[in-house]
Amino acid sequence: MDINKVDVCCGLNWGDEAKGKVVAQLAKNGNYLFVCRWAGGHNAGHSVYVNGVKYKTHLIPCGIFYGVKSIIGPDCVVHIESFFREIEALKKEGFDTSLVKISPNAHIITEAHIAEDKGQYEEKTSTGSGISQCYRDKYARKGTRAKEMASLKDYLWDGRLYGNILCEGAQGFWLDINHGNYPYVTSSTTLPYGACSLGFPPQCIQKIYGCSKIYDTRAGSDPLFPDTLLDDRDLQKVIEAGHEYGTTTGRKRKVNWLNVDKLIHAIIVTGTTHIIISKTDVLEEINVFKMYYNFRLHTYSTIDIMKTYLEFVLRHSCERLEKIIFSNDVEKVEKLM
Repeated sequence: MDINKVDVCCGLNWGDEAKGKVVAQLAKNGNYLFVCRWAGGHNAGHSVYVNGVKYKTHLIPCGIFYGVKSIIGPDCVVHIESFFREIEALKKEGFDTSLVKISPNAHIITEAHIAEDKGQYEEKTSTGSGISQCYRDKYARKGTRAKEMASLKDYLWDGRLYGNILCEGAQGFWLDINHGNYPYVTSSTTLPYGACSLGFPPQCIQKIYGCSKIYDTRAGSDPLFPDTLLDDRDLQKVIEAGHEYGTTTGRKRKVNWLNVDKLIHAIIVTGTTHIIISKTDVLEEINVFKMYYNFRLHTYSTIDIMKTYLEFVLRHSCERLEKIIFSNDVEKVEKLM
């Protein structure tokens, strides 16, 4: 059976854009035979609600929640202890973890990688998970791959893809190693073309789902998100109303008003065809509606006026964009396809 099509879900900001919820929403419709991660490790985090119950994953793709084969690709990095901790937690909740497979060529994060990371970079440009050190050793041709680990033999993937495939991104566009605010970036590519590392040509890609919030958030250090943002009372209200704390680290995220210029650039470079803009209800709750466009801060009297203008700007600027979806709750979005 050949590959029919590939759809890709990616983040358009700095991560934490509800990619996991969008992927889960797409996967539960039964349209895909595979859900695949293409980069990153357990430094990522997705929160998904299934029948009203909240679950968290860090490395395992969200297809697991709906009985879909869930693949950890060759450009991912795997910390074995964290992987099995996640597997056991999912088993305990009744999910079929035999659906989870790891590419034999995925690289292994060692305890030495984590120790080095925590000693040098944590809280600055890293989550302290050993991600960058693992990628460094991979590209230095001295890494350890999954197929060399006996403990993973039952989870090794045979490399075959067929039917409809959904690819699940980690982090966001502005954390990409090439396009982000270097060195305040992740250690892999977060852009949709990175999904081709799973073993299919780019011509297979049909829809690219880009995820954004109606405001910007950033976990970790970045001069683009200075500490002075924490002095803004309205932005502090956004943090509390939006529960802006990292899934993996628990760290408070810094918040700023949506930068539409950066969003447009991310949409164009990723080739996003469907954009899902979430958490509009957060601004409604605090009754403040602002965004940056053309390097100026614009203020609106209602969320509807802000959304109308934002949609106009995006459609005018992004010719490949087919659909714009605003959502209070991604879990309830039914018109993603």
